Amino acid sequence: MNSVLSSPPTAVPPVVAADPLLSPTQIEKVVRLAFEEDVPAGDLTCWAFVPQDAVAEAALVARQPGVLSGAEVFRTAMTALSPEVDVTLHRHDGARFSSGDRLASVRGPARAVLTAERVALNLVQRMTAVATLTARYVDAVAGTGARITDTRKTTPGLRALERHAVRCGGGHNHRFSLSDAVMAKDNHIGLVEDLSAAVAAARARLPHTTHIEVEVDRIDQIEPALAGGADTVMLDNFSAADLRRGVEIIGGRAVVEASGGVHLDTVGEIAATGVDVISVGALTHGVPAVDLGLDLTTQL
Repeated sequence: MNSVLSSPPTAVPPVVAADPLLSPTQIEKVVRLAFEEDVPAGDLTCWAFVPQDAVAEAALVARQPGVLSGAEVFRTAMTALSPEVDVTLHRHDGARFSSGDRLASVRGPARAVLTAERVALNLVQRMTAVATLTARYVDAVAGTGARITDTRKTTPGLRALERHAVRCGGGHNHRFSLSDAVMAKDNHIGLVEDLSAAVAAARARLPHTTHIEVEVDRIDQIEPALAGGADTVMLDNFSAADLRRGVEIIGGRAVVEASGGVHLDTVGEIAATGVDVISVGALTHGVPAVDLGLDLTTQL
């Protein structure tokens, strides 16, 4: 066998991989379900074409620039089918990379490597795409003090991974689930007669540690939300001028979040209005995968 690439670069220790919000158990659960879907009864191609004793060496190579996320997820997927597969990471989560960079090296039984390839790539490409887009938003608001956050518009079953990817890109997380905090949106507010009284009643029945956020879509809803005791007021689909006015009205009495109509070409103007948080659903619900490939670096 002849090595196609030169010797691998020195491995880089993971930085974001030790994220306490993304546990090995969560990673293993996602990987297990992915293999149950992709390999329900074995890999027929590898069984028919690949010699049982063949050994493969491969590299995870970037075909476009980006921000890495999912290094440990990639390692978990690649090693899931055989303890003899070894993965060396050359970039850590949160690291920026260029087209052509080698992000990881893989060596092990060829059947296990090739069978795990697609699951591993699907996950790391998706996570890296989220991190890369998040970094673009974070760069666009640099110096303003505004925090870029995700939303619950995540891929079902992949929320923990996608939320980790947002953090890898320099962003922050909104509430993880419906059980984490109160967030009264327009459909909730439409079912109450008195917004201030409804927020106050919610505050009275909740534990004192529970955060209450209220979404408003009109300037005249801000004071009732504050009077009821909202911790965060979300200004939904406000113009830049109305965002500035909303920030002035709230005057530090609550966290100010902007949402709706947020794109890379508008986020800078939104941040300049003085809001504290900008939530961006597009970070996770509409991002195209970053092109990463697993290139075989050995041949018979």
